Amino acid sequence: MKRVLIAMIVISLLTVSMAFAGGQKDEPAGDLKIVLLVKSLGNGFFEAVADGGVEAAAEIGGVESIYMGPSASTAEGQIEIIETLIAQRVDGIAISANDRDALIPVTKKAMQAGIKVISFDSGIAVGGRMVDLVPSVEELIGRQQVQLIAELTGNKGQIGIVSATSQATNQNAWIEWMYEEIKKPEYADMEIVEVVYGDDAADKSYREAVSLMQKYPNLTGIISPTTVGVLAAAKAIEDEGMKGKVQLTGLGLPSEMQHYVENGTCGQMALWNPVDLGYTSTFILKALIDGTVTGAMGDKIDCGRMGTIEVGKDGNAVMGMPFVFNAENIATYAAMF
Repeated sequence: MKRVLIAMIVISLLTVSMAFAGGQKDEPAGDLKIVLLVKSLGNGFFEAVADGGVEAAAEIGGVESIYMGPSASTAEGQIEIIETLIAQRVDGIAISANDRDALIPVTKKAMQAGIKVISFDSGIAVGGRMVDLVPSVEELIGRQQVQLIAELTGNKGQIGIVSATSQATNQNAWIEWMYEEIKKPEYADMEIVEVVYGDDAADKSYREAVSLMQKYPNLTGIISPTTVGVLAAAKAIEDEGMKGKVQLTGLGLPSEMQHYVENGTCGQMALWNPVDLGYTSTFILKALIDGTVTGAMGDKIDCGRMGTIEVGKDGNAVMGMPFVFNAENIATYAAMF
């Protein structure tokens, strides 16, 4: 999909194109200008975010989606761009922040100038944005992992978990919800037998996956909610000749897992879809610009094919369940990230 604007355009050229905002900006003429400001350029994940913004802009109509980012992942680079966007009198900015606190002064300045500001994926702290869109939440991620492995194993058998580190807050929270989900009656014939820790190191994760298969001869599935771990577990399953006997799911990057998904070693896996992040952010900004919502707790925002998203406490909003990748769609997304 063609991107609308790439941030490598020299900032001085952008500055010439529009007048300085000064204070409250006037009503825009023509299309609304919505900027997706990412951590850095040249990243396939964020290029997919840009595609989502273009998709939403075309669906909404009357919106120009602008993709920008610094050449390096620094707060200073983003601050410089935001200062320029204030001068450009854009209508809204969605930011994946390089620093959740350092951007607050300049994003406050942007909001005072009448620009609607939200964050996504990597949030800005409260006070520096109106809404923070997170890809998913701990409960949804944890429960989904059990659902995915259950589909692959026919709701039967012993399940092992290859986690990152034992101190990883997000991993531990997801695993707690896996234990909650597996209590449901439909999983009566399934059991989580052990959680092992690969410390997000490929070699240790590989060894732990092999150890699980050796320790539990009746193991039917492995869950690895870490991109390093799921890749290592896939290689371990192949090397041990257990493809088709031990099923695998987890949180993985399509570009890394394409081979294993297409050959059936990993029947399906999940991760937040960057296309959906750009798409949803654009809809949220459009609603804020229109005044349909203010970002207050309880606001409900129509986000097209992503459904209705509700704003929670402190402006937090959840996009939904992580996206599921399988043999039918993995190649498309592997080319993106």
